[in-house]
Amino acid sequence: MRNDVPEVGYRSGALLAIALTAVLALSLTACGAQQPQTGSVTDGGATPAAAGGGDTIKVGILHSLSGTMAISEVSVKDAEMLAIEEINAAGGVLGKQLEPIVEDGASDWPTFAEKADKLINEDGVATVFGGWTSASRKAMLPVFERNQELLWYPVQYEGLEASPYIFYTGAAPNQQIIPGLEYLKEQGHQRIFLLGSDYVFPRTANKIIRAYAAANSLEIVGEEYTPLGHTEYSTVINRIKSADPDAVFNTLNGDSNVAFFKQLRNAEITAEDLPVMSVSIAEEEIKGIGPENVAGHLVAWNYFQSLESPENEEFVAAFKDRYGAERVTTDPMEANYAGVYLWAQAVEKAGSTEPEAVKEAAAGLTFQAPGGTYTIDGNNQHLFKTARIGVVQPDGQIEQVWATDEPVEPDPFLRTYGWASELAPDEG
Repeated sequence: MRNDVPEVGYRSGALLAIALTAVLALSLTACGAQQPQTGSVTDGGATPAAAGGGDTIKVGILHSLSGTMAISEVSVKDAEMLAIEEINAAGGVLGKQLEPIVEDGASDWPTFAEKADKLINEDGVATVFGGWTSASRKAMLPVFERNQELLWYPVQYEGLEASPYIFYTGAAPNQQIIPGLEYLKEQGHQRIFLLGSDYVFPRTANKIIRAYAAANSLEIVGEEYTPLGHTEYSTVINRIKSADPDAVFNTLNGDSNVAFFKQLRNAEITAEDLPVMSVSIAEEEIKGIGPENVAGHLVAWNYFQSLESPENEEFVAAFKDRYGAERVTTDPMEANYAGVYLWAQAVEKAGSTEPEAVKEAAAGLTFQAPGGTYTIDGNNQHLFKTARIGVVQPDGQIEQVWATDEPVEPDPFLRTYGWASELAPDEG
């Protein structure tokens, strides 16, 4: 581990569109007239319009625009729309403008599956960018696999999964959860309390954390789950106090974090008394919680708005210009902002929107994103990403206090950790 690592390898965000344009030109030149510029997407029933038979290429945007997860997912939708607008301004993809079709998953997992099926089979989109919770991803996964179409999923998750029809642009557990644990251990925290929302991500993440703790002389002194959208945490906070941990590992999602951190502060428990390491709150959620209620606590991500690089400065400026100076950027927003560009590059390289051609072209693609250099691992369709730990500041921004020296190879099944051998029986 190291502190205050200087960021290297970034390029100006203003050059993103220019670079993409160069890739488009190179791809078109390389492909020549012999290569189809659009795929005849027949697998899964995509229409010729989606494949680029008309003047546009339809792409799906599917997030919770209402319900408990809207606090997080609306901003991801906004970042994806920004990337689409920038790509269109640079000439589009395969010479065609991208046409976003936006749907609301409504924080309801069956609705995500229904809307994914609609986007594929009724709207004929070429790909879909969407989801946040693992429950929504798990609901959509069979839809994309059955139709052999592609989902670009933007959020860190619990791993132990690698679908051939999902690109995972957020962190695998070895790029976020494990670095978070290693940081707590390095800081001398030995007694950990686990708090999470009651669904697949927190429960699986905590299985990983328990296995890590057993192998690293950490003690799990308590474990509590509450339903998504839960807002009464006084009982949980009393249990945390009784367990007397020296850190909390927080996998709550959505607006439950607002209630938890406000009530933790009302109980006069500060970050100095009991640091909370969170893996699902970023700058957007901090606004909702109130910086005064969460300042000093820890977060683990791959991207912070405060990162100093020309690419990130341009990304943040473009987002604020588009949506307002009060808006902030976050890790999941940046992850699928980059995801849209990576998909566009893969389509240009393939000369087609056909999913199998895009998958083949995407393997090994590298993109200089606001958060650093991202490379698609062709074996599991996750990204090489830099792991980062930050401290929430009183102004709502996050100060990086630790980072890996270079992007970390994704290990979704934790194959490189002996202590995790019983967690990953199948590689999907």
